[in-house]
Amino acid sequence: MEDNIRILLPEQEVNERIAELGRQISEDYAGKSVHLICILKGSVFFTCELAKRITVPVSMDFMSVSSYGAGTESSGVVKIKKDLDEPLEGRDVIVVEDIIDSGRTLSYLVKELGERKPAGIRLCTLLDKPERRVTDVKVDYVGFNIPDEFVVGYGLDYAQKYRNLPYIGVVEV
Repeated sequence: MEDNIRILLPEQEVNERIAELGRQISEDYAGKSVHLICILKGSVFFTCELAKRITVPVSMDFMSVSSYGAGTESSGVVKIKKDLDEPLEGRDVIVVEDIIDSGRTLSYLVKELGERKPAGIRLCTLLDKPERRVTDVKVDYVGFNIPDEFVVGYGLDYAQKYRNLPYIGVVEV
């Protein structure tokens, strides 16, 4: 049985907003370089598209994290499954995420990465669900604020499906 997917954000709108984010980051880091940290797996599509639209020098690294909880409640414990390959000391870092809801994972990551002495850390997300926030986390670059619905596409999946959709859709069961 195929899932019914309603388009929330069409491809053109997503692409236009990523271009705007790329321009803003390029302005904010004029005369510098930026080191993007892509949080796997979900943000890989967004990170690549964003990097193509940033005009200052860009380097990239990848990190995989997971948080475990009992039932529907997250324990807030974050496990690093794949760490970075390169040191962060003295670099201007932007952590790139596909979606932020509770904020627990990114709150932990900002602390963890801050101990590695970067010049600065900013957060960028394609999608933000501020109404789901349980931990205060400052997000510097937000693509879209969205309602509390289950979304897929542009890297976001449902049972490992739909990551490759060029738009953001809502799974309607």
